Amino acid sequence: MLDKSKKTGEVNFSEEEISRFDSLAESWWDPNGKYKTALEFNRARLDVIKAQIEDHFGKGNLPPDYSSLSIVDIGSGGGLISEPLAKLGAKVTGIDASAVSVEVAKRHAEKSGVSVTYKHMLSSELVKEAQQYDIVINAEVVEHVPDQQQLIDECASLVKPGGLLILATLNRTLKSFVIAIVGAEYVMRYLPVGTHDWQKFVKPSELEKWVGEDFTLKHQIGMKLNPFKGEWLTTSSLAVNFIQAYSRN
Repeated sequence: MLDKSKKTGEVNFSEEEISRFDSLAESWWDPNGKYKTALEFNRARLDVIKAQIEDHFGKGNLPPDYSSLSIVDIGSGGGLISEPLAKLGAKVTGIDASAVSVEVAKRHAEKSGVSVTYKHMLSSELVKEAQQYDIVINAEVVEHVPDQQQLIDECASLVKPGGLLILATLNRTLKSFVIAIVGAEYVMRYLPVGTHDWQKFVKPSELEKWVGEDFTLKHQIGMKLNPFKGEWLTTSSLAVNFIQAYSRN
């Protein structure tokens, strides 16, 4: 297959990947569309993300003041993470390499009456703005880029001291190949065939190494699907989907 990947200090994306997500962008929020299972996954993922934000920024038993928090969602897609966090009062910026997805996210936020700043740009471009955020989220993106360490480096640099870095991706294991590739794409058709490349899946230890010594791993947890109920649950196993939360020292 012709590799159209861009992999330089300035550009870190695959034209093939962007085209794939462009073609699916209108389905981001459709509960009966191609992302139906992904929407269910997102609800469970959001619960984990909010729990980590509340644990890190909350005061005792009190939830954090979301209005005081700045958040950037790297690879925001249709806004499935950005918009719910903005509803809580946070100042949220979502960036994505897909212009089509950005427009879908903008329209949905406007329709929902939620204030979110969406930008069609790469994380490397955002880094040049020399702005840092209380929370940086990179969810299910790193497995789609040519230079994975570059992306994690950029995400880490955007976190304020004392801030939170949340990463979510797929582990590179035999189990993830069977479940996330064969099962999800070829058998159940939860996602279009070709959505993922197993060789780009990332081990938790690799992420921790890339994040670097300026950060402390606070929490990591896995996600699994109950196929009989169609529900996503958390699990101690990191063998397939997993989420990590790091605090910046």
